Amino acid sequence: MASKSDQLLIVVSILEGRKFPKSQRHTLVVQAKFDGEQLATDPVEHKEQPQFCTELAWELDRRTLHQHRLQRTPIKLQCYAVDSSTSAKENVGYIVLDLRSVQEAKQPPKWYPLLSSKYTKLKPALLLSMVLENDTKQLPDPFKAKKAPPRPGSPVLANLESVKLEAVLNEDEGYHQIGPADLCKDMFILSVTVAFATNLEQLISSSAKLASEGSEFFFFYSLLDNDVTSEPFQNLISPNFEPERASVRIRSNDKLLRAFFSQQQNLQIHLCCGNQSLGRTDIPLAALVKNSVDLAKEAATTEGAFVLQPPNRTKQSLQSVPVDLQPTVGVAIILRREDVSAEKSPAVDIHPEPAPAKTRPRSPSPTHRSPVQPLTSPPPDHQHSGSEAESLPEDAEHVEPKKSGLLLAPALAATDVALESEADIQASSITVSAPKIAIPASAHHYCFSMDLRSIRHLNVGFPVNCMLRYAYQFFGSAAPIMTNPAVEIKKNTEVFLPQSYCAFDFAALPNQLQDTFLRIPLVVEMWHRDPSSKDILLGTCSIQLSHLLTSEKTRFLGRSDQQHWRQTYSERLPVIKAQGSNEKVAELSYVAVLEDMGLVKAQDILISESSLSGNQVHQKMAGAPHSGVEVAAKSRETLEYKAALELEMWKEMQEDLFDNQLKQKELSHMQALAEEWRKRDREREALVKKKEMEYNLLEEQLQKTLADLEKREKTLAHAEMETQRLQRETRAEHEFSMRELQDSNRRLREDCAHQVELERLKVRQLEEDLSRQQQQLTEAETKYKLLEKDFQQYREQQSTRPEIRLQSEINMLRLEKAELERKLESTTKSKLHYKQQWGRALKELARFKQREQENAMIRLKKQQQELEHMRLRYLAAEEKEAVKNEKHELQDIRNELNRLKQQEEKRTWKEPVCVSLNENADDHLSRLLEERDTLLRTGVYTHEDRIIAELNRQIQEIILNYSNV
Repeated sequence: MASKSDQLLIVVSILEGRKFPKSQRHTLVVQAKFDGEQLATDPVEHKEQPQFCTELAWELDRRTLHQHRLQRTPIKLQCYAVDSSTSAKENVGYIVLDLRSVQEAKQPPKWYPLLSSKYTKLKPALLLSMVLENDTKQLPDPFKAKKAPPRPGSPVLANLESVKLEAVLNEDEGYHQIGPADLCKDMFILSVTVAFATNLEQLISSSAKLASEGSEFFFFYSLLDNDVTSEPFQNLISPNFEPERASVRIRSNDKLLRAFFSQQQNLQIHLCCGNQSLGRTDIPLAALVKNSVDLAKEAATTEGAFVLQPPNRTKQSLQSVPVDLQPTVGVAIILRREDVSAEKSPAVDIHPEPAPAKTRPRSPSPTHRSPVQPLTSPPPDHQHSGSEAESLPEDAEHVEPKKSGLLLAPALAATDVALESEADIQASSITVSAPKIAIPASAHHYCFSMDLRSIRHLNVGFPVNCMLRYAYQFFGSAAPIMTNPAVEIKKNTEVFLPQSYCAFDFAALPNQLQDTFLRIPLVVEMWHRDPSSKDILLGTCSIQLSHLLTSEKTRFLGRSDQQHWRQTYSERLPVIKAQGSNEKVAELSYVAVLEDMGLVKAQDILISESSLSGNQVHQKMAGAPHSGVEVAAKSRETLEYKAALELEMWKEMQEDLFDNQLKQKELSHMQALAEEWRKRDREREALVKKKEMEYNLLEEQLQKTLADLEKREKTLAHAEMETQRLQRETRAEHEFSMRELQDSNRRLREDCAHQVELERLKVRQLEEDLSRQQQQLTEAETKYKLLEKDFQQYREQQSTRPEIRLQSEINMLRLEKAELERKLESTTKSKLHYKQQWGRALKELARFKQREQENAMIRLKKQQQELEHMRLRYLAAEEKEAVKNEKHELQDIRNELNRLKQQEEKRTWKEPVCVSLNENADDHLSRLLEERDTLLRTGVYTHEDRIIAELNRQIQEIILNYSNV
């Protein structure tokens, strides 16, 4: 029995795999078999790089290991794909490990490809290592540590990691509860904001087919089992949608909430078109519950621009795209307590009534959605001023001013405003209710909107309560526009500004608008609001509105189905320090929109008191002296004054009628042009649709052709790979059989040499016995001669003795002689027998060696014959095609011969001998063809053989004879 130190362990480490296909329904298991004992790994996921990380070990001693190495016992690893539903196993490949390569020194792991793999195109492999270890078994330690005592406190809070937390909806009170009711004392708000998106066109491939032609795009995500969709938009290149926030109320406590979010998966946000997902991004929720954030004092945030990944393409599809062109979506996730002030959060949380058309919860839930940038309302002291810009509703694309008229641009108002004095109004019979403005016919109605979105990269040494302020008198408003309330900004954060959207409706000439935008920038001031002191001006940012005029124009229809134009421009600008230096304080992101509503149609436009000059207001409010009024009254009673007044009124009426006729003609011409434009636009759209249908039809045909070509290519590649696999397997089997043959021959030689050595030892021993017997025989003969000599001497000496005594001595000597002769004969026979045995053994050894060599040669010839037969089969298949072609030619010749025979049948009575000769030649040709085909089908003969060449020559001669006849 082997000692303790001779016990070994063969350890096979199965680390990982590569180039496996991904399958959700299957798991991978590796089974290892050695010396009749089978071990297996635990099931792992069937993915591209499965992680096994398993060690399989077999126990044996050194002597057994030496025997296994002499016998070349393999370790065979079988890889199975196990169906998760039916538990059915399918063999996907195997690996054979050579036991002779295992060593006691640890070797680095190697990749072993799977043989006879099911996945032939991928060529999967396993990372394996083998090592010999000493089996040093130790006795178990009798000491066993006691279990730690339970910690004081709630058992639920002590084992949060093992408890599965769920969000339970409370429909009556409108919140989700996480954890037991007795521990949930605090109320939290979780909000998700989808703010912006860029480079979404990268997600659309040339072969992608969207749901329908008029489908809209939107973002979709699930917030605590509530499906939320963003505002739909139609332009992927410049996505224009209102940022909205979806919020839910959660009742829980700090520890339970941290444990719940640590167990949650990532938040998946999808870009959708109909029911199709164009891309998604995963946002980890674990950052919301990091220990550095105290939810009792501040809000936990996760925000940034996240890259959208396409669903059905590999990650390498976006690696060639630059970082600044990758599709991204800006998302901010905020978790805060309900009693924490909203100003401490990056954005203000607003909870209006739920919007059922945009939020589709799976169950009734308190999920609310609200715009992130509320609209700017005027300050209290200017709320009722006619010169203020009116706040617009959320949909800024289709807004209408709340006032009945437009704000006139200051330059235009100063040019064409005509006021009468109050004295003239009192003396005249005409009542004027408001100042009257003469608007040029070429004036346009414009709507300008400014959205100051966010501030980032703050470069100030203290937290800032930021408030932005700007004014632009050209829009008809002298009052400044301010963002309210102030937002706290810290370093390395980007904060979206609340109430930063404002729109202005005004009338102006196009060239006047262009000249003003080129000359006068819009200056935005950045203020720090300090409750304990005065506001501090941190810096200014000059926005060049001329960029808006050079941006791309897009069409849209107004409420009366009239065509309008919109221009949009957005960028990030540095905020420069106010003290005169060029130091950058922060970066401001804004979006400016200019909408051209066409020519102004309203006749009466409201003018605010702020747009009038001080002299005009003073003239309006001040009264004339009493005496002047009386003089004016007397002068207006004359007939000349009345006639002049009637003439002026008639002129003014005619001018109004003429202007109205011109405007009606212009309107009719514009309507005719618009109708013609719509007609041509419809024709172009029909032509484009027709071309698109033709292109789609051609594309489908091309895709079908490409699919057929790919299918044929795959089939050919599969057949080629299968042929290569068969060749490799045949070559491997041949090499394995040759190695087995060489090993068996070597073992046979060693056995024969051992037997020969044993026989030689026996022969040597027999020769030693023979020499010893010969020596004994020589000694006996010498002794016999001495005895005979003594006997002669004794006989001579005892010649006087009686004859009977002498006779008895002679008899005794004869008996001894006979005994010695018998022994000599026996020894001679033994020597002859051993010589015969030795000769027989040598003959048997020579015969056995010859028989083994003959068997090896027979097996080798058999394998060569099989390879030759395989080659002949291929040649026979090619020859079969050639034979078919020759048979077709022969059939044509026979048909021609039959036709000639029919022609010659009329002359059979003249040439009977020729017909019989032709029939004999036809039979001879058929017999030759049949003999050649029979010889070729056997696989023994080829076209290069002499007998086949002779048959072909005879066949050609007969055919030539036919053709000559």
